[in-house]
Amino acid sequence: MLIHTMFPASRYSIQAQRCIRALKTVKADHAPPQLYTWRWKCSSAVTPRITSHYTICPRDKDPRWEGVEMERFADEADVVIVGGGPAGLSAAIRLKQLANEQEKELRVCLVEKASQIGAHTLSGACLEPSALNELFSDWKERGAPLNTPVTEDVFSLLTKKYRIPIPMLPGLPMNNHGNYIVRLGHFVRWLGEQAEELGVEIYPGYAAAEVLFHEDGSVKGIATNDVGIAKDGSPKDVFERGMELHAKVTLFGEGCHGHLAKQLYRQFNLRENCEPQTYAIGLKEVWLIDEKKWRPGRVEHSVGWPLNRNTYGGSFLYHLNEGEPLVALGFVVGLDYTNPYLSPFREFQRWKHHPFIAKTLEGGNRIAYGARALNEGGYQCLPKVTFPGGMLIGCSPGFMNVPKIKGTHTAMKSGMLAAEAIFPKVTAKDLASETAGLHVPEYEDNLKKSWIWKELYSVRNIRPSFHNYFGLYGGMVYTGVFYWILRGKEPWTLKHAGLDSAQLRPAKECTAIEYPKPDGKLSFDLLSSVALSGTNHEGDQPPHLTLKDDSVPVANNLAIYDGPEQRFCPAGVYEYVPLETGEGMRLQINAQNCVHCKTCDIKDPSQNINWVVPEGSGGPAYNGM
Repeated sequence: MLIHTMFPASRYSIQAQRCIRALKTVKADHAPPQLYTWRWKCSSAVTPRITSHYTICPRDKDPRWEGVEMERFADEADVVIVGGGPAGLSAAIRLKQLANEQEKELRVCLVEKASQIGAHTLSGACLEPSALNELFSDWKERGAPLNTPVTEDVFSLLTKKYRIPIPMLPGLPMNNHGNYIVRLGHFVRWLGEQAEELGVEIYPGYAAAEVLFHEDGSVKGIATNDVGIAKDGSPKDVFERGMELHAKVTLFGEGCHGHLAKQLYRQFNLRENCEPQTYAIGLKEVWLIDEKKWRPGRVEHSVGWPLNRNTYGGSFLYHLNEGEPLVALGFVVGLDYTNPYLSPFREFQRWKHHPFIAKTLEGGNRIAYGARALNEGGYQCLPKVTFPGGMLIGCSPGFMNVPKIKGTHTAMKSGMLAAEAIFPKVTAKDLASETAGLHVPEYEDNLKKSWIWKELYSVRNIRPSFHNYFGLYGGMVYTGVFYWILRGKEPWTLKHAGLDSAQLRPAKECTAIEYPKPDGKLSFDLLSSVALSGTNHEGDQPPHLTLKDDSVPVANNLAIYDGPEQRFCPAGVYEYVPLETGEGMRLQINAQNCVHCKTCDIKDPSQNINWVVPEGSGGPAYNGM
C-alpha cells in the first residue's frame, strides 16, 4: 500500500518500482543547520495570522503534532538530481551514456515537482543547439521537437507610436542565425523520454523540500515534501512523511532562484566571492493568429516603449512552425526597477497595443499564459558551484547569457560537465573523499575551461552598462562600441546595482502609473490570464508563500512602498484587503494562484517572503511553454 501511495502509476512507473528496493527506515533527524535565522512569529494580538508552514511555525512546538509518526523511508542512489529541466536531464543523460559506454552500474534518480516533465517549464524560447549537438549528435533522427529554424531576425526600438529598426549585424549576441524556435516544455519532455530510455529513474510529482546533511556537514541527499497537512498547519488523517533519497553526490538544478539553492548558499557560503544575483521577470503568452500574418521562423525582439529609459527590459515575438499559425510572445522586465507602482504584467498587456505588435495579433486568439523569473547577473554573479556532497547546475547558479536571451544551451552544457566530473569518482572502487558526501571540485575547474565561461565573460558588461544616466540608450551605445568592436575584451568589469530587493524607492518619491483597462481582445486582466496557465494547488495545505514575520507586509511594504507585491506578482497571489473590524488592512495570500515564478521571493523589499515548495504536482500545468 505504501508503494502505491508514494509512487502512483505514471508513465515512469516501471522505474518508480525500482526506487522502492532496499528501503530502510530512518529517523527524521536530518534537519539542515540554520535553515532560517529570522525569528518566527505565527500570530500576535495585533497581526492576523498568515503563515502556518512548519518552516516558520515548528511542529515540535505545536501540541497538535504530539504523537504523530515522523519516521521517513530512505533509499540510496549513486546520484540524485533535483529538477527535471534542461540541466538536470542533460546531466542524467550524460551520466547514463558514460555508464553504458563503460558497462558500469550507476543508479541515477531525478525528482521533479511538476506533475509531468515539462509542466513547469517556461521560456521564449529560441534554442542555440550547441549543447544538444554534443549530447545527441543524432537528435534529428531521434525526433527532437526542433521544428522551426530561424529564417528572419528583426530588432526594433519602439516609441509610443513608431518603430525604429535596428540592424542585426553579424556577431551581435542577438543574432539568431542557426538557432531554432522551440516550445521548451515539449523539448524538455523529449529529453525526459531520452533519459528514461537510458535507464534514468524519473519521479515527477515529488518536490524536493529539504537538503539532508551528514554529520560532517556534507550533503547527504534530499527529502521530498510531507503531504496531508491542513491549511492551519495541523496534520490531517492522511498525513504522510516525505521520502529521503541519499546519494554520493546530489545535483541541484531547480532553475532560477531555487529554494534549496538558497539554503546551500548560506550553508557553504557559496556567494562569498561574487556579486548578488540580479533577475528579471519574463511573462509569456501563446497565440493562434490569422494565417495570413503567420511567418514561420521569424524572430522579433524590441526594446523601449512602454518602459522608460531607466527600466531594463524588452520583448520577443516568435513565429512557430508546428502545423498551425502559432506565435509565442513575451515581455521581460529587469527586477532592478525602482518605481513600486510598476506592474510587469500590465506593461506586457500595454505593449501588445503598439501598432507594430498589434497588427500581428489582431483577429487572433490567446491560448496560453505563464511567467517565470530569470537570472540576469551573468559572469559577475556566478557563485561557487561545488561543495561537499553536491553541485549547482543550470539556471540555479545562473548561466544565462542575457544579451542573447538564452540559457538553455549553457544550462545543458553545465549539466553535462557536472556528469563528466562526477562519473569517474562515483564509479571508482576506492571512493577517496575527505567528506562523507563526495566533493568534486573538478566540475568548477571544467566550467572555467569551457565555452560557457568564455561566452559569459565576453558579454559580462552589457547588462550592467545600462546603469547610467542615459539608461537604455547608453547601454546600446556601449554594446555597439565595446562588444561589437572589442568582443568583450575591454580590460574592466562593470558592476550591477546590487540586490533587486533594495532598488525600490518609497512610494511617496514616485509617480503612480495609470494603466489602460484591458480590452479583452489584445490585453487581458490578471485572473483570466492565470486561468490559462492551468495552475492548481491542493487548497487545504499551508500557503507555500511563507512570511518570516506576519506583521512586516502592512508595517513596511504597504506603509512605505504601497504594497508592491500586488503589482510585481504576475498571478494575483498577493492583495491587501480591509480588516474584518474595518480599521486597517491585512495581506491576503492566494497561494492557489502561484505560478512558481519566484518573483516575490526576489523583489520583496523587506526580504520577508520565503518561497518553499507546495505539495508535489501543485503549480502550473504548462503545455509547451
